[in-house]
Amino acid sequence: MDAISWQLLFEGAWATLWISGIAILFGVSIGLVIAFIRMMKIPVVDTILVLYISLARATPLVTLVLFLFLSLPAVGINLDKSIAAIVALTLNTSAFNAEIWRNAFTHFPKEQKEAAEAVGMQRWTYFRYIMLPQMWIESLPALVNEMSFLIKGSPAIAVIGVVDLTRVTNRISAVTYEPLSPILAAGLLYIVIIGVLLKLQNLAERKAKRLAR
Repeated sequence: MDAISWQLLFEGAWATLWISGIAILFGVSIGLVIAFIRMMKIPVVDTILVLYISLARATPLVTLVLFLFLSLPAVGINLDKSIAAIVALTLNTSAFNAEIWRNAFTHFPKEQKEAAEAVGMQRWTYFRYIMLPQMWIESLPALVNEMSFLIKGSPAIAVIGVVDLTRVTNRISAVTYEPLSPILAAGLLYIVIIGVLLKLQNLAERKAKRLAR
């Protein structure tokens, strides 16, 4: 491949990164909020959230992307294709993250909560400084695994015209009539992206362990 093809691939990889990155940021945060609300066990709200999680996890990502981009204009909501992609990825990953966080809530040692109550610690202080850091450390592998799945599933956004890494690869293949080289190059870039993500996970875990000593 020539320099122009590589430049296009890097631009596509950047689009994949920033769209997925924003979706991951919102997805992790929204998932935490959903899990926290579910732990309150408010009957009607919990039923709605369970339905949302079930639907979001069961719906293929490409279907969710198409639905948001094509169906919402019918009710007067017109989303830019990049925004539609971010919203679709966020809805998908927040549902999975909610279950990861809920599992962390469920298995958190009750003895620590009882000890915090015994010394009169406020609930928010306990959650912020004791519970959340430990939950983050324990959930990090599962959260990063979900992040990698989201990035690998992000080619679904190409169906609405987002010029991500996969769409760029298809364009180069169509122009050069040589599909193998751009496909291999795109695969290499995806491997690098996921590899960096896993490396950051290892660094975060090591730092967390040092701080916990």
